[in-house]
Amino acid sequence: MLRGSKVGLRARYEEDIPVLRTELYDDVVGASRAEGVPWRPITPGSNDPRLVVDDKAQGSVQFSVVELDGGALIGTAALWGIDNHHRSAHLGLGLLPSARGKGYSTDVVAVLCHYGFVVRGLQRLQIETLADNTPMLRSAERNGFVREGVLRSSHWAMGEFLDEVVLGLLAEEWKPDAKG
Repeated sequence: MLRGSKVGLRARYEEDIPVLRTELYDDVVGASRAEGVPWRPITPGSNDPRLVVDDKAQGSVQFSVVELDGGALIGTAALWGIDNHHRSAHLGLGLLPSARGKGYSTDVVAVLCHYGFVVRGLQRLQIETLADNTPMLRSAERNGFVREGVLRSSHWAMGEFLDEVVLGLLAEEWKPDAKG
C-alpha cells in the first residue's frame, strides 16, 4: 500500500466494488460531471471497467483509497493515459460523499504524485477538472500543479457545456511535502 499522511492507496478488492458503484457511479449528477461519457446504469456484477481492474492493462493503474486511521474505504484514485515513451500520465480521484471536505483529496493527489514520479519515473502529470470543482483545483495547486489552460465549453454534463481546467506538474517542480 502507498501511504500519505491521511490516506492509503491499495489494490481494488472485490468487496470495494458494490460500495463504489452505489456511492459514486449510481450518482447521476456526480458521475456525469466526473466522466467524459453520458451516465448509464450498470448492472450489478458486470465487469464495469471503471471499477473492475484489468491487471493486464498497461495504460492505467487503479487504486482504492482508504483512511489510514481505521482502513475504511473512502474512494478511488488512478493514473491513466500512461505514456511510457513521453513519460507522462493523467491523474484522477473520486471520493465518497461522506469523505469529502476532510482534506483527503490533497493527500490522494500527493500520493499519486509520489507514485507517478518516484515509483513510475514519469516526467509529467496532468489533471483535467471542471472549472467549478474548487476542491480538486485547490488540492492540485497545493501539490504544486500549475494551471495551464481552460478548455472552454468542452464537457457536456446534465444539459449544459462546462469549462475544464488543465493543470500540469513536472518532476523537477514537484516538492513531496508541498501539501497545503
